Amino acid sequence: MPKLIPHHINGAQVETQGRRGAVYNPATGEQSGSVCLASTADVNAAISVAKKAFPAWGMTTPLRRARILNKFLRILEERTDELAAIITAEHGKVLSDAKGEIQRGMEVVEFATAAPQLLKGEVTENVGTRVDSHSLRQPLGVVAGITPFNFPTMVPMWMFPVALAAGNCFILKPSERDPSASLLLAAWLEEAGLPPGVFNVVQGDKEAVDAILHSPDISAVSFVGSTPIARYIYETAARTGKRCQALGGAKNHMIIMPDADLDQAVDALMGAAYGSAGERCMAISVAVPIGEKTADALMAKLEPKVRALKVAPGTDPEAEMGPLVTKQHYDKVKGYIDAGVAEGAKLVVDGRGLKLQGYENGYFLGGTLFDNVTTDMKIYKEEIFGPVLAVARADSYDTAARMINEHEFGNGTAIFTRDGDAAREFAHQIQVGMVGINVPIPVPMAFHSFGGWKSSLFGDHHMHGPEGIRFYTKLKTITSRWPTGIRSGADFVMPTMK
Repeated sequence: MPKLIPHHINGAQVETQGRRGAVYNPATGEQSGSVCLASTADVNAAISVAKKAFPAWGMTTPLRRARILNKFLRILEERTDELAAIITAEHGKVLSDAKGEIQRGMEVVEFATAAPQLLKGEVTENVGTRVDSHSLRQPLGVVAGITPFNFPTMVPMWMFPVALAAGNCFILKPSERDPSASLLLAAWLEEAGLPPGVFNVVQGDKEAVDAILHSPDISAVSFVGSTPIARYIYETAARTGKRCQALGGAKNHMIIMPDADLDQAVDALMGAAYGSAGERCMAISVAVPIGEKTADALMAKLEPKVRALKVAPGTDPEAEMGPLVTKQHYDKVKGYIDAGVAEGAKLVVDGRGLKLQGYENGYFLGGTLFDNVTTDMKIYKEEIFGPVLAVARADSYDTAARMINEHEFGNGTAIFTRDGDAAREFAHQIQVGMVGINVPIPVPMAFHSFGGWKSSLFGDHHMHGPEGIRFYTKLKTITSRWPTGIRSGADFVMPTMK
């Protein structure tokens, strides 16, 4: 019988009545769990608990909050294998990739343990005669994170460690497709010393999302997902007076210059396009070789490697790529391949129809490679979120840069070259939020901030790093003067410091 996956509210697992959602093992296609789907009342109950916990947590010293996060970090280090196994069972990604996801999330926890330093304000003595000013960063209150299926631990850890370090209480609404990892995170946080009610998990779908967005007790919302939903989240949050950072979709290009180390570029493309079955917002989904000679040489090296991809269940230690997350997503990605063929792109490697012995009902799609893709094609314009790489040839660097700058999305991009002038020009002029130079997936380290441009990000703040601290706090500036016995009478004009 499939296990029941509950919420985590006020320090306890809570099984609510009402709707349920099915959770599947992507490798077998079998249902592995049934997740509680929160009603508006369920979400409001969790928010109420967090609201009650906030005054004490907000007044807890930053050093004490940092020590709890340090203990949480040690638990994550010791139990990475346990958490990775749950990710692989529900998402499908290979175990090594699951462990890598956890590691990148842990780096944000590590960053957040510097809360005493990160939350320091500024002081200016004698801004005027006997007048001093200082600034404080104070928590917002109750904040929420709505996270996607593709990184069930890393993306939540982009959000809640910084929010908790700043003194906020947190409501996590994970993806209902792979919800179990969130419960381990909640339990381990409290094992590390986090008071009950400070971190709560509400499982659910759109009803839970809308309850969060419309609650007057939620001060800020963080989101990662598709662009249409990111836009909806941002617009709804703004109408209800909330801060919002909503990260949307991507179509990440990689330019391969004629002088590039082609073997290095091909290896980079393989990992960036097909790692995690392409279910990454930072996946490279468009390769742009400059010139026909470069393109032909690239394809000659790329095609055999795509054909040789080891596709298997994520638990197979030799697997390079696992299944897609659900049957619905498998059908969607397969539909994009069909569309590419119909529009005239050259299908060099076809991943459709892949069946693994013993896993015939799993959601496996082989690595797929298109050549001669043009900018008017659906597979070029839209985010596929699967193991499909489109090669769009360009006659010059200027043409390639224009392709990227004119695209709807501006999340990540990369260039492979030995030419410093070309690399510098690319880095400074390209209209994309995260840029790699001979680095295929330029995800910033935790002490920098993550986020794209254009339709890849709605809101003023990127995730984690210094931007995360600013997002999860509000600035207060205090100007003070103490009595000295000197009186000069009332002043009815705008205060100035002459």
